[in-house]
Amino acid sequence: MLSPHEFATLMLVRSAPEQVDMNRMELDTLLEQQLVSLEQLAQGHRRVALTQTGRSLLETVARHDDANDSLFNAEDAG
Repeated sequence: MLSPHEFATLMLVRSAPEQVDMNRMELDTLLEQQLVSLEQLAQGHRRVALTQTGRSLLETVARHDDANDSLFNAEDAG
């Protein structure tokens, strides 16, 4: 299970990988869980990127959230 900080970091990697502080402690867990990987860029720079597993996790959460929104909207209409 991911902590709220780890999950927030995962979402940040998806939306703005260039803004992720490479020294964040949460990255260690995300790397261990194979939810993110490190890409080697020009001149020795590194950037974090989502793996397929990380992308799938975020898509699953988004679908679950959308389903809950639909459920709440249906209850409001009724």
